[in-house]
Amino acid sequence: MVIRCAGAASFVATAHDQPGMHRFLRLLVIFTACAFLPFAVRAQLTIEIVGGAGTAIPIAIVPFAGESNFPLGISGVVGADLTRSGMFRLVNADNVTPRPARAEDINVDLWKGRGADAVVVGSMTPQADGRVEVRFALMDVVQRQLLTAMTYSVTPQQFRATAHKIADIIFEKLTGVPGVFSTRIAYVTKAGPRYQLMVADADGADPQTVVASNEPLLSPRWSPDGTRLAYVSFEQKKPVVYVQNLGTGQRQAVANFRGSNSSPAWSPDGRRLVVTLTKDGGSQVYLMNADGSGVQRLMSSNAIDTEASFTPDGAALLFTSDRGGSPQIYRVGLGGGAVERLTFDGAYNVSARPLPDGKGFVFVRRDGGRFQIAIQDYATRQVQILTAGPLDESPSVAPNGRMILYATDSGSRGTLAAVSSDGRVKQRLVAAGTDVREPAWGPFVR
Repeated sequence: MVIRCAGAASFVATAHDQPGMHRFLRLLVIFTACAFLPFAVRAQLTIEIVGGAGTAIPIAIVPFAGESNFPLGISGVVGADLTRSGMFRLVNADNVTPRPARAEDINVDLWKGRGADAVVVGSMTPQADGRVEVRFALMDVVQRQLLTAMTYSVTPQQFRATAHKIADIIFEKLTGVPGVFSTRIAYVTKAGPRYQLMVADADGADPQTVVASNEPLLSPRWSPDGTRLAYVSFEQKKPVVYVQNLGTGQRQAVANFRGSNSSPAWSPDGRRLVVTLTKDGGSQVYLMNADGSGVQRLMSSNAIDTEASFTPDGAALLFTSDRGGSPQIYRVGLGGGAVERLTFDGAYNVSARPLPDGKGFVFVRRDGGRFQIAIQDYATRQVQILTAGPLDESPSVAPNGRMILYATDSGSRGTLAAVSSDGRVKQRLVAAGTDVREPAWGPFVR
């Protein structure tokens, strides 16, 4: 028997399962079946590139003038962000005299000769009030065009956040897609009997504990404004859905009904949640206000319905159901209408996560015993397998739609990985001796 954790829902299948059979778990959460090993508490994730884009943009990040006077320099973080994206290749910026710090100082021919398509320069200057003025400029040396130049006044504690913001701007200027370096991720770890729900920067830095428990924690989902997390906890010896404010630490049990309460997901406006409840006897999808009030059952079926997520426009839900004989992904409008089956290839497709542009969704597919992350387009129904498996699960899409964070197995322990939506860029998030599961990518910072 193979046990796979798939968000708040876990399906069980034998090696002898055939299409049309109903043999999968009734979606009571069995998070404890997922293997966790001891790890160093608050170990920081680091990102390794294991596959890059076919053509990376060559860019020179010149060390900012004056940044050697500070413990953390801006340019190094910017360069690391862009490199980890797999979309950029750093051009050697050493031994340039004089070192440019302003756009007007850039010798375009020199950088073209070094093979750069773009150059970033800047400076860090201390101010009388203890803050630091951070300037940067981005030059397209091929077109000989200044793309942007900006100035920030920040505290030293804001250096890393400022660097991520600069990297986001550069990424968007050169690719046309918003960067996600300023976003955050959530994930669950376990040390001995202790579970921790963690939040960290998108690059794995500055990990913070949101909640810790001797009982399992799972299925974290970010509110659209990034201020709250919905998640499932077993602290009451059964799965209960909580919503926690990340600023105040206050939390509320919003779904604590008889039976199982699981699989929370936010509406695009942050006012409502969909959850999976068994309070009326079967595993079904319910809609409620974010404070737990106004509970409404959305469908009535004899099937197991679970893992619902709102489409970006808030008009419909994607969910997993066995109503056709095997776990598949369906769509239903919140205004009523027929339920539409979306996946047909294979006997096991679960954990749908809509793409931000509304053109498709990411999901987990079992193929020949391998659990892989896949993506499907609504219009063409075309499916692309993004990962090799064999044990990939819990996909979470970056807010720009370009990367998918997911849980996988590395040796004998769980770890996180990421893959681009075209399958070309691959990353591995590593923390020595750490077992990590249940990733969730946060929204854009506002």
